[in-house]
Amino acid sequence: MIPYGLPLRVTGDVHGDARAFAIAAETDRFIIQLGDLVDDGPDTPGALAVMFRLLEEKRGLFILGNHDYKLGRALRGEHVRSAPTQRSLAELPAALRDRTLEMITTAPAWAGAPGRLFVHGGFHPAMLAAPGEAMPATGRPGPLLARALYGQTTGRVNDAGRPERLLRWVDDIPESITVYCGHDQRSLNGRPYIRHGRLGGTAVFLDTGAGKGGHLSWIDLDPL
Repeated sequence: MIPYGLPLRVTGDVHGDARAFAIAAETDRFIIQLGDLVDDGPDTPGALAVMFRLLEEKRGLFILGNHDYKLGRALRGEHVRSAPTQRSLAELPAALRDRTLEMITTAPAWAGAPGRLFVHGGFHPAMLAAPGEAMPATGRPGPLLARALYGQTTGRVNDAGRPERLLRWVDDIPESITVYCGHDQRSLNGRPYIRHGRLGGTAVFLDTGAGKGGHLSWIDLDPL
């Protein structure tokens, strides 16, 4: 799924910022997009078009994020209350709906490589031994898929009405493993946020607010 011998470019949450994603895609590197491709920003159809092109050219991998998951549910006819998802659904041309649903429902929620793991929301050690799960045909996501999509939460909401998130999972990353993720905009300086866990592992958070008043971040990695 992730090619050996090619340099990589890992991009954070796009959130409909098609212009920035198109700039990130202008590279010979293989692109791993960490999910939340859709919603919030100005051009969800354009962001999807960039990802479609990368997949067609076999130059990219799309990791399932929670916003993509919600759009997939809406495209299947399920009731989704999220206003950003409803706006993406309204903006999506009929000609792209089947293709978008196929991409979302077949995308892995995580992907591993030697010394690296790529996931949208949060890590669990079981991901190192299991292939990335896809969106279930029916019902709610299981525990491992939920961790991948949503990270780790307290079950409470914060003052903004959003789930209160924890980063305790970073302490479960084994030594010599780096997890590249999005979902949590933890950066205070516009650059990816790096956090080291108690076992010696590292998490790199690449969500820097694209489509939500910030910008798209990416990181270039050496070949596997």
